[in-house]
Amino acid sequence: MPLRFTLRQLEYFIAVGESGSIALAAEKVNVTAPSMSSAIAQLEGAFGVQLLVRRHAQGCALTPAGERFIEQARVVLEDAEKLNDMANIYTGSVRGSLRVGCLRTFVQFIVPQLRRSFENKYDQIEFFQIVLDQGQIFDALSSARIDLALTYDMALPSDIRFQPLCTLPTYVMLAADHPLAGHKHLSAEDLVDQDMVLLDMPHSAEYFLSMFRAVGRRPRISERTPEIALQRSLVANGFGFGISNMRTVSEFSMDGKGLKFVPLETTVPPLHLGLATSKATYVSRKIQAFIDHCREAAAANQLPGLVT
Repeated sequence: MPLRFTLRQLEYFIAVGESGSIALAAEKVNVTAPSMSSAIAQLEGAFGVQLLVRRHAQGCALTPAGERFIEQARVVLEDAEKLNDMANIYTGSVRGSLRVGCLRTFVQFIVPQLRRSFENKYDQIEFFQIVLDQGQIFDALSSARIDLALTYDMALPSDIRFQPLCTLPTYVMLAADHPLAGHKHLSAEDLVDQDMVLLDMPHSAEYFLSMFRAVGRRPRISERTPEIALQRSLVANGFGFGISNMRTVSEFSMDGKGLKFVPLETTVPPLHLGLATSKATYVSRKIQAFIDHCREAAAANQLPGLVT
C-alpha cells in the first residue's frame, strides 16, 4: 500500500522539530496549533513511526527516528522546490516563499525598503525576514531554515558562499558635542583613553576591539549592548564613542539627539555587506531574483538607509 503524506505535513514536522514546540512552530508558519498537531499525527500514522515525543508544558523533542526523518524531509522539500522552480522557468514567473535571514545590526535600516521594492516587482513572492545574529545566520543557512541572508563577510565558514554588495568603511560614532566630533578622521590612539559603548554581539565585538591591537591596549568600555538603537542613544547622550561600519542616512539617535560619524584610520580591513548562501543550497529562480534585486540597488548606490 503506497504511503500517503503531503509536503505541508513535512513542512509542519520540520518546523516543530526545529523550534521544539508545536505552539511556536504553528506561530511561525501561521496555522493553529491543533491543525499542526493533527498534521504531524497523520504523518506519524502514515509511516507507522513516532517522530516526536510530546512533553506536557515542555514542548516536543525528536525521537531517534524523527532525527533521521527530518534530514530526509528537508531533502524531499528541496526536491519539490526544484520541481516548482522548473515550472517557474517555463512560465517565466517568480513566486513562492522566500526566507531571508537579516543581521540584526542593520535590518531596520536596509530590509523594509528593499523588501517593499522586491515585493512590488514580484507580487507572487511571500517574503519572510528572520532577524538573527551572525552565528545564528550560519546555523540557519547550514540547516536550510533560511534560503539566503543579508550579512557581513565576517567569520565566514567554509561551507558558506558570500557575494559582496558594497564596502563598509569604519567610522567612529560620537555625540554631536563630543570633543572629538570636529575631527576629519581619528585613530585608535585618539580613542583608547575615551569611554566606549561597545556593540556586544557574537563576532561583532571581537571585530571592533581588533581596531586597538596595534596600540597594544584595550579601550575603556563603559557600556555594552547587543542593540544598535540603544548603542546610538547611549553615544548620543554622552556615554562614550561607538565604532560602526554603518553610517546611516539618519544621523540621529532614537531620542532625537545628533550623532557625528568620523572616519577611523585603521589597518583592519573593512567589512563588506553582501548575500550569504549555503554552498549546498539550490539557487532557485526566486533566490536568484532577490540576489539580482540587491545587486541592482547596490550598483545604483541605492541600498536603503546607508551612506556608502
